[in-house]
Amino acid sequence: MLTGMNRPKICAVVTTNDYDLVSRIDRFVDLYEIRIDLIGDGWQEWVNKLQHPWVATNRLPSEGGQWAGNESERIAKLMEAVRLGAGIVDIELNTKDLDKIIPEIRNSKIECLISVHNIHETPQFIDLTAAVKKELAAGADICKLVTTAKRFEDNMTMLKLFEAFPGIKLVAFAMGSLGICSRVLSPVAGGYFTYASVVAGRESASGQLTATYLRSFYEAVRKGQNE
Repeated sequence: MLTGMNRPKICAVVTTNDYDLVSRIDRFVDLYEIRIDLIGDGWQEWVNKLQHPWVATNRLPSEGGQWAGNESERIAKLMEAVRLGAGIVDIELNTKDLDKIIPEIRNSKIECLISVHNIHETPQFIDLTAAVKKELAAGADICKLVTTAKRFEDNMTMLKLFEAFPGIKLVAFAMGSLGICSRVLSPVAGGYFTYASVVAGRESASGQLTATYLRSFYEAVRKGQNE
């Protein structure tokens, strides 16, 4: 399945201020996500040392995050990340005044990843495609749609999105233990990248595997198919 394909992209989710811990996995990943809502203060001091591009995220509690401040402060932190060198900004589709925020991000020549997270279930496929279309209409450079798996079939529902939207940068998978299959297969099926934890115990969402495990899995499959 991996033969002849590009190396699947892994985005390691950084939830701690421990830069030394993060730097140990540089060779396994392609980019980082800086979870401002989980790290708290201090991330500004070391992000310029990262060896890969990074995504700035300050997640709303309604979509699985832990940001405790007000909305204007949340957006201000994202714009601070832009000034500090973020290559991508993750902004939720339901963000207030999204139409004003996106041009401000793009004026800095930063890619906008517009996201939707359903922390309760995996909706019907028609509803999922409608969400991606809304992200595109809002001006997404990268679309992200994450749901919660309640049954194994939800993995297949999420992976079908890559057939429905060929040629766009799309990140899509289901969270939870039942959604691990979609996490692993999404970058193989056409997803722009998948997410992983820096180390075990530092997961930002249920079902997240470590970056080293994911990379070793992809390489083992590639090696097996080439033998």
